[in-house]
Amino acid sequence: MLCLSFTSLLVLVLGVSLGAAFPQGALKKSCSLSKYKFIMRHEMKAARKMMEHFVSTTGNRGLWAGGGQCREDAEFETLGDKENIKLQSDRKCNTRLFHRKWKIADLSVPDRVSLVEAELDLTIAMLELPTVPSFDETRQRPLAFLTQVREDLRGCMAMEATSHQPSGRLRHWLQNLQTAKNTETTGCLEASAIFNIFQVLEDLRCTARREQCT
Repeated sequence: MLCLSFTSLLVLVLGVSLGAAFPQGALKKSCSLSKYKFIMRHEMKAARKMMEHFVSTTGNRGLWAGGGQCREDAEFETLGDKENIKLQSDRKCNTRLFHRKWKIADLSVPDRVSLVEAELDLTIAMLELPTVPSFDETRQRPLAFLTQVREDLRGCMAMEATSHQPSGRLRHWLQNLQTAKNTETTGCLEASAIFNIFQVLEDLRCTARREQCT
């Protein structure tokens, strides 16, 4: 009986000690986004290959400035904002879906996670559309990567405080995105998602860096 009581007391003391060492707030911050601070080069190359294939199959020319080169370095060229983008008529957009007058670093960390999840929802949905066999093969790796990213993001969102309310800035952007999804053509949405994939990856990097991204 004495031995049993001592064991129970030891378990209680250890439990209190561990609770003090790892408070609940610290556990909530523990999620698997840190691996996205730096996107692996082979993932970047797969995204570039997919984009170039999309351009070649849809007939869009003059997509990139500087001789048609797609940058995959740390600056992540925002392709959707280039003035020299030439789209087929069924892919022209009335709105610039990914355009923002503010930086993602201006948002709180929970807001950044929500923004990137919304970007990924659109991008993944467009990459899952029926397509020609050759492009279907090219998109598989980027699609698998982005799907895994979204799963990790949602895991982190579940750990964040449920009382968090999106900022007005984020709510306005999300409303505009939803309006575009309801009014723009599928061709517009697909082209915008693919052309802006590097912006999504840059937003992901900033989100993974949390307060270090300024």
